[in-house]
Amino acid sequence: MPLIRDLRPGRRWTIVLLGLATLAAVIAASVPNVRQSLLKSAGWALVAQDPLAKADIVVIASDALGAGVLEAADLVRAGYASRIAIFERPETPLSHEFERRGLRALDLTSFYTQILHALGVTDIVVIPSVVGTVDEGKMLQRWCAANSIHSILFVSVTDHSRRTRRVLDRALRPQGVRVTLRYARFSDFDPDSWWRTRGGQRVQAVESEKLLLDIVRHPF
Repeated sequence: MPLIRDLRPGRRWTIVLLGLATLAAVIAASVPNVRQSLLKSAGWALVAQDPLAKADIVVIASDALGAGVLEAADLVRAGYASRIAIFERPETPLSHEFERRGLRALDLTSFYTQILHALGVTDIVVIPSVVGTVDEGKMLQRWCAANSIHSILFVSVTDHSRRTRRVLDRALRPQGVRVTLRYARFSDFDPDSWWRTRGGQRVQAVESEKLLLDIVRHPF
């Protein structure tokens, strides 16, 4: 105790806070229920979802893939929109290699369009390809303006749905476009059990870093 008294007030409080944080971590690690609750909270910190509302169109995130297709088709079937927009899938070296070997090119845009048709969706729009969430916001800003779109239902994957909502809010709300975000229920990332697999741990680490960086760059 004499050593702590001799320290400046600022350093003294720093030591106290570090001690409390260490104690909390030790307690959390030793009590399974507390640890699991903290891990679940960390997982759900990446996830966001808005109340359902009708929109001009449903837009599927470029990385939502099959889970996004299923979610979007369900939203159309439920009457929240009549059209679905998908981002064009760019050609890849794999596609060219299929063609070089005399096989049919691997066209993912057509593949997902066919699945949507099979699920009963007839009105499908293809948006030019993008690279990443920020690029999605920029593309949708231009695309919505060019096509008189005033509201969208955006289907994201669970693990970066909160970051996606922040990006789309910045890009579209100033243009008067209402964004309703939904995460695909069949996404791979499960916020209630992410720590149980290496893949879940990797996604949690990467997406937490991206979300924190977005908050630092755009705090309001």
